[in-house]
Amino acid sequence: MTGILAGLRIIEGSAFIAAPLGGMTLAQLGADVIRFDDIKGGLDNDRWPITTDGRSIYWAGLNKGKRSIAVDLRSPRGRELLTALITSPGEGAGIFTTNMPARGWLSYEELAKKRADLIALNIVGARDGGAHVDYTVNAITGFPMVTGPVGHDGPVNAVAPPWDLATAYAGAMAILAAERHRRLTGQGQRIVLPLQDMALAATSALGYIGEAVVNQVDRPRFGNEIFGTFGRDFKTKDGRFVMICIFSDRHVDALASAGGFADGFKKIEAAKGVDLKTDAGRWLARGELCAIIEPWVAARTAGEVGAALNKAGALWAPYQTFRELAVDKANVLGNPLFTIVDQPGIGRYPVAASPLQFGAVPRQPPRTAPVLGQHTDEILSAILGLPDHEIARLHDEKVVGGPR
Repeated sequence: MTGILAGLRIIEGSAFIAAPLGGMTLAQLGADVIRFDDIKGGLDNDRWPITTDGRSIYWAGLNKGKRSIAVDLRSPRGRELLTALITSPGEGAGIFTTNMPARGWLSYEELAKKRADLIALNIVGARDGGAHVDYTVNAITGFPMVTGPVGHDGPVNAVAPPWDLATAYAGAMAILAAERHRRLTGQGQRIVLPLQDMALAATSALGYIGEAVVNQVDRPRFGNEIFGTFGRDFKTKDGRFVMICIFSDRHVDALASAGGFADGFKKIEAAKGVDLKTDAGRWLARGELCAIIEPWVAARTAGEVGAALNKAGALWAPYQTFRELAVDKANVLGNPLFTIVDQPGIGRYPVAASPLQFGAVPRQPPRTAPVLGQHTDEILSAILGLPDHEIARLHDEKVVGGPR
């Protein structure tokens, strides 16, 4: 293994998004992340999106660069093997991450009997141990009630799972923080990270709870407008959509230059008594700003609008579909973040490496996701020290499985 986290080994028992993505984040930085699954496959083994013949593109995306061991999780011998793997000796070993129920043989108390300085991250849904997923947590936060078109009645769910994503990266950070603590003190520990509390913490940090309490208001829907400043979608002459934003003084001047709006902006400031160089001024005058910008965009093609905005250095982006993104030269095909990877069973497509760029350690290119049980034999041999005949017997008894 190479990368800034080379030397760390994390054992992962996971499903769905938060735990696998957290593990993959560490794997992309060079950690040896070993995912264990039941010999028949995990809960997310066939999760959508899938290929036309049923292979999970989702699973491949969240497990890049990991090693895979397949074990009969109901077998006492299989549980013994995984316990030994989780608690194996070594300075960078003894780290476990899971969003499975961490009880019985997988409880911290049982595992720590085998390795006292064990680090174990347990991602849970609700803080009280109840069930929650991103979509149920999101319902609690209030965001679906301010998402969607103005005048819409009822909630609008997010397509992207924001709380799973936030929990994944917080979980990866928690493991590294606990590993540093162990190096300094010799102490292991159990870390509990509730998805529910991750969402609530982020909602609090963004000011939504504070706004509701201090101002005694429920924020209404504003559609695609960016609350508290200026930003909105506009439709071009050829039926495309662009997002145009103003987040700073420079953006005001750049947009004025791109569309010849300088005089119009001054008239807005005089008529409304606002300063467009401030967030408040732009928010209060957003209707007047749109009245100037909208016809300018509507009279031009997306190419013409983009060229003018780029030349002026304005803050904008074109809306595009996933298929358009996949062939976007600037963002994907010409971006060093991506490499064309031939994923077994799925095919060739662009795959992202870690977005982190360290000055002292080169970024590692993305590696394929394993097939189920691809590394079973090498893990049993190299880490647990089992001889070949013992590994063969485990296969014969269906305690472990190889690739399928």
